[in-house]
Amino acid sequence: MGNFFEPSLIFESIPKLLSYLHITLEILVLSVGIGLFLGILVAMPKLYHIPILKEIVTVYISFIRGTPILIQLFLVFYGLPVVVGLFGVDITRMDPFYFVIITYTLSNTANFAELFRGAITSVDYGQTEAAYSVGLSPWQNFYRIVFPQAFRVAFPNIANASISSLKDTSLAFSIGVMDMMGRGETLITATTHAIEIYISLSIIYYVIVLIFEHGFKWIERYLNRYLVKDEYSM
Repeated sequence: MGNFFEPSLIFESIPKLLSYLHITLEILVLSVGIGLFLGILVAMPKLYHIPILKEIVTVYISFIRGTPILIQLFLVFYGLPVVVGLFGVDITRMDPFYFVIITYTLSNTANFAELFRGAITSVDYGQTEAAYSVGLSPWQNFYRIVFPQAFRVAFPNIANASISSLKDTSLAFSIGVMDMMGRGETLITATTHAIEIYISLSIIYYVIVLIFEHGFKWIERYLNRYLVKDEYSM
């Protein structure tokens, strides 16, 4: 069936789609927040050359960075119940939302681990030697000297990865999660006006990305407030 293009449907659909924005943001915030924490931990075996763990982490990061997020989503959704089922645990009825969180957390963890590894190695080792010379422990040196500088270096890439993850959340509907994209698909089925719904979705995602970009730029300027101000005053 052919349908005439109806511009009014674009604006009518936006409020309906926005009512599911919180699901999209929950996926993003949880997966990025947990991924940041786990990313630091996963980076440690490669930074400190811990036997066996280093090899496991290397394979994990390589696999995640070398496969599409959609395939990872299906592997977790269909594969995780099989794996835990071997131990007598049944999660086949678990809400698909949690499979999405697990998938995106695993993906973000791998990406953030590499970002942190590169940022940490960029910190001058002379500062670590100076920290030890004044009696700081390795842990104190890490969280007081190394990590603050490494986080500042990694932040622009963390911001880009987070925005990319926001756009990737649009795939969550493929396993039945009713986020904005999932709601959009139901509207397409009900109205048979796909192009108008997709335009509405593109507008929403674009505006959200712009808001995130401006927010991240403000945070970056704050993190670099003690550096040369002229560089960040523009």
